Amino acid sequence: MKKSLLLLAVLATPAFAQQSTLDSVRSKGYVQCGVNTGVAGFSAPDSKGVYTGIDVDLCRAVAAAVFGDATKALQSGEVDILSRNTTWTITRDTSLGLNFVGINYYDGQVFMVHRRLNVKSAKQLNGATVCVQPGTTTELNLSDYFRTNKMTFKPVVIEKLDEVLNAYFAGRCDVYTTDHSGLISTRASRAPGDDRWFDVVKWSMFAMVEAEELGLSTKTIDKDASSTNPNIQRFVGATGDIGKMLGIDNKWAFNIIKQVGNYGESFDANLKPLGFERGLNRLWNQGGLMYAPPIR
Repeated sequence: MKKSLLLLAVLATPAFAQQSTLDSVRSKGYVQCGVNTGVAGFSAPDSKGVYTGIDVDLCRAVAAAVFGDATKALQSGEVDILSRNTTWTITRDTSLGLNFVGINYYDGQVFMVHRRLNVKSAKQLNGATVCVQPGTTTELNLSDYFRTNKMTFKPVVIEKLDEVLNAYFAGRCDVYTTDHSGLISTRASRAPGDDRWFDVVKWSMFAMVEAEELGLSTKTIDKDASSTNPNIQRFVGATGDIGKMLGIDNKWAFNIIKQVGNYGESFDANLKPLGFERGLNRLWNQGGLMYAPPIR
């Protein structure tokens, strides 16, 4: 059951309004970003209530691109961006008024089963009671999987994440199913967008991936800014008018890497400590799927 964690760009300003999303964000002085409220490594509050994670880093990257200040990303209120585990489907892409920017983590759906059941394969789950959240692609995939394999199951459908987890650990169900990343995190611990804003969010994500491929990091970006490599010169804004094309400062990508880091740094800081492997989320030239179109 294949799934993907995505970044969405959403616009809080109605389509008929005069002001673009980028202008609206500039006017209020910060980016409002919708994130998950408790998936360790992706988006979760620390002991001080400050959100961290790879999805939060994407929000900070957009703030760095727009304002030159990664701290101007707020995780509350009506959102300008949704950065969280949301599977890209044709229904969501065409009927909910959302613009999907790209994929910032490739994932898959899995089952967590109580050890006492001694289950070695999902095909041994015929007749099992399964905890699942309603209205999700997870729920649809669950039904498809059992039907395809001519098996039956009894769903225990609970909307809130904390409650569905409590039900599983209390033994109300044999199985809990969700994204693979969600299970690792558990064990370790909407309006249409305009083109300009869509581009800023999309290229902020791509800049983090491109920086890793170019070997640019928070520790090296100041030194690398003087490189004669034309790709790096364009990236840091020393040549060309990429920032101008996006309607933001020409050092937008430099600010992202200086203040947030490249994709690999974000992954290592937020996901690696929890036991995540890069896997499919390696760069394309390292056997993975992460690729950014040229910034030129």
